[in-house]
Amino acid sequence: MSSPAEESPPDMGTVSSQMSMSLDGFVAAPGQSRQDPLGRGGLRLHDWLFATESWRAQHGQVGGERNADADVVDEMTRDIGAYVMGRRMFGGGDGPWDESWTGWWGDDPPFHVPVFVLTHHPRESLSMRGGTQFHFVTEGIEGALERARAVAGDREVSVSGGASAVRQYLAAGLLDTLWLHLVPIVLGGGTRLFDGVGEVRLEPVKVVAAPTVTHVKYRVLR
Repeated sequence: MSSPAEESPPDMGTVSSQMSMSLDGFVAAPGQSRQDPLGRGGLRLHDWLFATESWRAQHGQVGGERNADADVVDEMTRDIGAYVMGRRMFGGGDGPWDESWTGWWGDDPPFHVPVFVLTHHPRESLSMRGGTQFHFVTEGIEGALERARAVAGDREVSVSGGASAVRQYLAAGLLDTLWLHLVPIVLGGGTRLFDGVGEVRLEPVKVVAAPTVTHVKYRVLR
């Protein structure tokens, strides 16, 4: 069987996603809110990421560790031409937009390319420092992906989260690759990535065993 990347037109890049997951299968902890977007204690899922030199550099910070985790971050982000994210990943609450909310990442978000935000409520695009442009898409996941691919060209489109957005793209057969970062913690509840996605076939193509997390790259089979 050919891979999804081989089935895509040659002038289009792959569609990827990556999520940190606890050993009991959760990608966010209970009690998600505007103050705790990943739930109470959910930020522990990303401690490995925050410690890397790569993540710090993307956020305009210095220091951090140059290790296997940093190498994975570099591989996942080196050729992204556009992002797609859900409303909750952008934040700001549900319902009509609070126009003062410009995302979790401040005036200079780490994306530096167009980002297409899935929403039911129209909003004018936002141009931020560093080249990030947020576009708000009300036409659903296919419409957002079509727009992202149009600007990304042969570069990769990354579905950056949250869980609901990644779930929808998985269920629709629109993801080519999925990185899972398996963090050795137990959350005991919260949000599961694979609830309601139906039968999804994943083929592991790379495993990186780091001291505090195991990274597995999967090809999504169709």
